[in-house]
Amino acid sequence: MSENQKRPLDSGETRAALARWLGPALTADAVTITRAELLAGGAVQQNWRLDVTVTGGPRAGTHTWVLRTDAAATLSVSLDRIAEYKCIAEAHKAGVLVAEPIACSEDRDLLGAPFAIQAFVSGVAQGRRIVRDPDLASFGDALARTIGGEMAKLHAVVPKDGVLPFLPRPLGNPARRIVGECRAVLDKASAPRPALEYVLAWLDRNAPEPKAIALVHGDLRTGNYMVDHGQLTAILDWEFCHWGDPREDLGWFIARCWRFGNDQKVAGGIAKLAFLLEGYNAVAAQKISAPELQYFEVQAAARWATIALAQGDRFVQGGERSLELALTGLMPPEMELDCLDIIDRIEGKGGR
Repeated sequence: MSENQKRPLDSGETRAALARWLGPALTADAVTITRAELLAGGAVQQNWRLDVTVTGGPRAGTHTWVLRTDAAATLSVSLDRIAEYKCIAEAHKAGVLVAEPIACSEDRDLLGAPFAIQAFVSGVAQGRRIVRDPDLASFGDALARTIGGEMAKLHAVVPKDGVLPFLPRPLGNPARRIVGECRAVLDKASAPRPALEYVLAWLDRNAPEPKAIALVHGDLRTGNYMVDHGQLTAILDWEFCHWGDPREDLGWFIARCWRFGNDQKVAGGIAKLAFLLEGYNAVAAQKISAPELQYFEVQAAARWATIALAQGDRFVQGGERSLELALTGLMPPEMELDCLDIIDRIEGKGGR
């Protein structure tokens, strides 16, 4: 049993300890946590909604915040909550629409694991609900433009002294680094994946010359942003943030697996690709065209297949009795087929 399970945040003792820590962290006279509720979702982390009253200091008043802490098991490729929080803070500084960073702590004595606290943001994040919204036709194009612009703001953050020094800077071509990371996961997998091995070999052979390295979200897709009445309210879930080729984020966003069945709308199931690129290129210093994203669409599907395989092996090999993990482990064949179809299209064989 994990420490998170031993000391649930909804216990009065733990809430009181957290409130005592928050007082000086917020330069407040006192903090009271009136409610803590575990939110649904989050295979890599736990998300808790907190209703908080702050007395004194710059944040005096009542607030609704979200506390994020690691789940019982994490993916080796994901950031911990403190590193993720620092990436969010850097994105916030660059003007990217994120839930405001409030506080973070590496102290395991409080909750049994490091944690980070952000503002609670209203809206809908479920991908299937967003792409099936009856009003999507009226807001989808504008939403895609906005998301493209937010990506470009993020990609304006570049590696330099003092900026996220804990993130490793890629040596050589970042596309080949991703191939290596996927192969490392396959080496530990519970079953061989020959089709995925073929795709990774193709990606290695065909890796394009990289764009200038930038801060990449790593999981920016429909399902990882909030929409309220057709408006973007925040980009979520930064645990895969890293330095990389900015086209990674665009390729990930347009991957078919994140369109939730709305396949004709290539940009995340919400709009045509042209609207995403229009928003991006209106802001970005490095312009990106549709043809160069084909490689990164293959890369995205292969990477998600690998992550899904690792998630499934948390059930198969790690003993986590989770239906979500078990079902996720069944997804790789669909992404493998997507990869092969796109490769066929790139090589002039048509595809589906």
